[in-house]
Amino acid sequence: MALKRNTKVDASFSVSSMTDIVFLLLIFFLVTSTLINPNALKLLLPKSTGQVGAKATVSVSIKDWHNDTYTYHINGNSNPLPYNDVEAELVGLLQNEEDPTFSIFSDETVPVGEVVAIMNIAKRNHYKVILATQPE
Repeated sequence: MALKRNTKVDASFSVSSMTDIVFLLLIFFLVTSTLINPNALKLLLPKSTGQVGAKATVSVSIKDWHNDTYTYHINGNSNPLPYNDVEAELVGLLQNEEDPTFSIFSDETVPVGEVVAIMNIAKRNHYKVILATQPE
């Protein structure tokens, strides 16, 4: 009686648990990517009911520093730029954009004249502007 033993190792591998882990990681990264705040400066934005769906690639933040002194920050950078350098920086960042758009994040205490000065930069360079607000 010749009995053969089957001692071969099965080299197959179940991938179903691996795909579950990949999908869970995908969901995790999708959820956490929406929580990223593009503006790192602490600002009290004015409230508004209308919100724009367009996305701007560059942001300009205007912050009240001291008595009638305002700081300008590009893309949430903690180092302020003088007003005279803001236009050159925006032109450099938006020169390769197909539809150049930037958003203005202005503190509630900043006068409208400072915001209009940044809007005039956009007008001179034919950029679109989004004024950031908080929903009511």
